[in-house]
Amino acid sequence: MAEKIIMMAEQRGAAPVVPAVLETPTGLLSDRLARPLHDLRISVTDRCNFRCVYCMPKAVFNNDYQYLPHTALLSFEEITRIAQLFIAHGVEKIRLTGGEPLLRKNIEKLIAMLAELKTASGKPLDLTLTTNASLLARKAQSLKDAGLRRVTVSLDALDNTVFQRMNDVDFAVDDVLKGIDVANQVGLGPIKINMVVKGGMNDQEIVPMARHFRGSPYILRFIEYMDVGASNGWKMDEVIPSAEVIRRISAEMPLEPVAANYTGETAARWRYADGSGEVGVISSVSQAFCADCTRARLSTEGKLYTCLFATSGHDLRALLREGRSDAEISTALAHLWRARGDRYSELRTSQTEVLRRGANKVEMSYIGG
Repeated sequence: MAEKIIMMAEQRGAAPVVPAVLETPTGLLSDRLARPLHDLRISVTDRCNFRCVYCMPKAVFNNDYQYLPHTALLSFEEITRIAQLFIAHGVEKIRLTGGEPLLRKNIEKLIAMLAELKTASGKPLDLTLTTNASLLARKAQSLKDAGLRRVTVSLDALDNTVFQRMNDVDFAVDDVLKGIDVANQVGLGPIKINMVVKGGMNDQEIVPMARHFRGSPYILRFIEYMDVGASNGWKMDEVIPSAEVIRRISAEMPLEPVAANYTGETAARWRYADGSGEVGVISSVSQAFCADCTRARLSTEGKLYTCLFATSGHDLRALLREGRSDAEISTALAHLWRARGDRYSELRTSQTEVLRRGANKVEMSYIGG
């Protein structure tokens, strides 16, 4: 299985076709299902220092796994150039991800470059980063100084034994909590904390996590265990539906629903009835939100993916390195997004086995969550 995934990651494929007639972006680009392009998630590395069982299990990502060479990765200048083209088409939010993005050397330089960009309407870019927090306490101030606005932290349990079983590298909960607090102190908030819930492994931590972060400045979000990639051995019976998560929390700490902040927000929002904070649930398995998905994903070596569950990407790096103009790449992007019809999660319930059988879905560690 490892060899199969490595081959998939290293294959380039054909570059996107550049239409003969070039166009000027309007900032109002939509796909076949009338979904705008609003969010861009950029993976800056395929490496991570955790081996989470739902993302980079040790059985696959072991000492023999061959990561991409540095020369294959997009440079900071290339990332910034592509980001600017996406922004011209309507992107207002960019999230840096990985792997673990803080492992990318001099990541602050990239953040500073991206922080200079403005949206099509002239507003500051919403620039965020997702991290496992292993390096966050050390780097929080430099990230803030570079122009990062906020961070999202992955934390799958409060119980140290459970958490270390999830991350599979014996990293301690207290070190993650320290990183979260330091990030909050330097102003990288409001900080969101993501817990992937896997039935039979950490679902007993749902209520303790809610109890711990209730009344704090942090927003806790529960993510259904998803069938991303081909390496995590996903099974439907290991999914704890978000409705069950809310039921468990509300039995002790009553919750009430809250309206979304914006169309296409991934998490459904709930707040404690006593006003002591809020939680979110991301329900891509039990309550698909494909109809509102406004996210594009760029892999660390320049492939555009229009769905988290995609089996292939579009090689933008080839366009960059063969000397194509901004207008040519921008037009190619527009045609790719207009052709987008992805709705994997809406089809999953009735066609899960058909969709998974023989499909080399891209790994989460390759394009980020």
